[in-house]
Amino acid sequence: MEIKKTIELLNGTFFDNKLTKLYVDLNRIPYEKERYRKAIDSYKTFFDEGEIEIFSAPGRSEIGGNHTDHQHGEVLAASINNDAIAVARKLNEPIVKVMSDGYSGMIIVQLDELAKKTEEEGTTNALIRGVLAKMKMDGHAIGGFQAYVTSEVLIGAGLSSSAAFETLIGTILSYMYNGGEVNPIEIAKIGQYAENVYFGKPCGLMDQMACSVGSLIHIDFADPENPIVEQLKFDLNTYGYSLCITDTKGTHTDLTPDYAAIPQEMKKAAECFGKNFLGEVSKEEIINNITRIRDCAGDRAALRALHFVCENERVKEEVDALKKNNFPQFLTKVKESGDSSFKYLQNVYTCHDVQHQNVSIALALSDVIFGKKGVCRVHGGGFAGTIQAFVPNYLVSNYQKEMDKIFGNGSCEVLKIRKYGGIKVL
Repeated sequence: MEIKKTIELLNGTFFDNKLTKLYVDLNRIPYEKERYRKAIDSYKTFFDEGEIEIFSAPGRSEIGGNHTDHQHGEVLAASINNDAIAVARKLNEPIVKVMSDGYSGMIIVQLDELAKKTEEEGTTNALIRGVLAKMKMDGHAIGGFQAYVTSEVLIGAGLSSSAAFETLIGTILSYMYNGGEVNPIEIAKIGQYAENVYFGKPCGLMDQMACSVGSLIHIDFADPENPIVEQLKFDLNTYGYSLCITDTKGTHTDLTPDYAAIPQEMKKAAECFGKNFLGEVSKEEIINNITRIRDCAGDRAALRALHFVCENERVKEEVDALKKNNFPQFLTKVKESGDSSFKYLQNVYTCHDVQHQNVSIALALSDVIFGKKGVCRVHGGGFAGTIQAFVPNYLVSNYQKEMDKIFGNGSCEVLKIRKYGGIKVL
């Protein structure tokens, strides 16, 4: 659609219904429309006029299954109504050009240069090149495009900014060159490959799946090539609660060794049983052979193995509680997940810098504010970034005020679970 026509439609009510479905909050529509207009204006600054398409990919909130996906376990996760959007145009030349909000330089990737470049590890260039390479490797069509990207999914804040970006690029390629037919699960796997191989960060598939598939999903990764995905209906308002995410202003930068140690130690524990992943080891085997794990993998590996097998059970119990509308039981399991992550998984702060414990402070203050009325847990990969809380609606305003007092205005957000994963908006 021509830029002028798109802006005319944004200024009217044409998109209101679609945007309401996408962002699950009527109050956000004026803000989102202005955000889209600004993104189009920025696109025009860097690229030529002409027809454009608009794409969206959400961030994610992990609700259950902290660090279980990479061990072929189970997770409960949701796409959220904070997203990354791209204003894009298909190109006839074999080149991808991406300008991202907040970055000074244009990213340019030639389609005949898709081999991994070691010097690009840890960069956005690597993610784009990796998605293109894997998309082609898997037999999907690829081609050139230019895009301006802006995101509300904070970098280093535990909402999976990289997975949202990978999903966004995969979704653009799906719609522009494959008729929108690339399965969301395939897009998730492509994103994971880009992050693991090209970006150089070890991760499971949960982040990408939650961003790509959409809604609240229960995923069983026992067979990671063919994960079992179940979408669940879940409306927090029904129970009088809200999902709050607090950015503690810690950064994930330089924490890759801490993240990498978790799957490494879990796999080392699994190897004590001749297995490659803890998903192949039962809870009883772990408990009955703790001494063996301590001897061959170390105490922290033993604790992390215990976390895994118990967390895997908790995911099932959370799903069962939601299906039975037993919300108090669901909250109990969320709290148990947070306690286990802190004590046994040990991903609330880095042991290399114990003087900085943003996440620990946020969790402690939340417990004091809630008493027995709400629950909180470390969110996502951990060590820095965000915490998650399920807060009674009548406490939300006070909770935000207290969190913002410590971590800065706007630190605590109320998020909604959105129905859609990666999608073409226009």
